[in-house]
Amino acid sequence: MASSAAVPFWRSAGMTYITYSNLCANLVRQCLKEPYKTESLTREKVHFSASQWVDGKPEKPTTRSDSPE
Repeated sequence: MASSAAVPFWRSAGMTYITYSNLCANLVRQCLKEPYKTESLTREKVHFSASQWVDGKPEKPTTRSDSPE
């Protein structure tokens, strides 16, 4: 049985690693000085493709973004 001391603090706080990682990345971006801050904010946007599968074959993928725009 593992002790609770071995559990990472982000897990014991009820976060996933992705949530913790995004929180840290946002804090670092906010601490940067210009022009690095503006440049890093433009790179934080993520775009990805998603395909629905029908009858074992993928349909045409759609491009999605994590930004609300």
